[in-house]
Amino acid sequence: MSRSATEIARVLDKIKNERVLVTAFFPNLTFQSPLYMVDPRGGRIVFDRSPNEEANRALLSRPRCAFHCEMAGWHVEFVAAKPRAVTHHGRSLIQCGFPELLASNPRRQHERIEVKPPLPLRVQADEDGIMPFDGMIIDLGFEGIGFLVYASSITLEPGTVLRGCRIQLPGGAECVSDLEVRYSQAITLPNGARAMRSGCRVLSPSAALIALTKRLLGL
Repeated sequence: MSRSATEIARVLDKIKNERVLVTAFFPNLTFQSPLYMVDPRGGRIVFDRSPNEEANRALLSRPRCAFHCEMAGWHVEFVAAKPRAVTHHGRSLIQCGFPELLASNPRRQHERIEVKPPLPLRVQADEDGIMPFDGMIIDLGFEGIGFLVYASSITLEPGTVLRGCRIQLPGGAECVSDLEVRYSQAITLPNGARAMRSGCRVLSPSAALIALTKRLLGL
């Protein structure tokens, strides 16, 4: 995870030069388009407009948005604010402020196991002031967990620390852990419903959570 404007510009330039499609997820649709310009000195990035005008309107209606792409085995995510419609050399584009943070995560190196049935997760509060919400843990490993959130009003940006997350363990017990969001992306479930899947690093694994992980992994 980087907050260096130089490093962020380097990664974004690579995404632009390789014409990698960048995606933003909304409750019922997806914005997808390549980067047109990366301008750290001017404090901006610029996208081509999506062929889907409804997706363009959804992006332009937001004060800030999380963008995602996959590149050479890495998941890249960054947040940009103040999207607005602009014209450059007669071309209709969408401009955002230059990202202050970029997260790039390689494909998972440590084993995760699917949790059946999913474990209920209650996020009580966190340092960024997100309202309490519920999720369902769907996979678990020693270094992190993956969970689903169904509420479209919850946006979890990379680097967000979720404090006091209560995980209901099998048998009725529960443990409390802090989680750091590494990435979030929209998925479609087998029943056709949409949800946001977030991958998190466990900052404060409890003995009970470690024991459960060992049991699920057969250790």
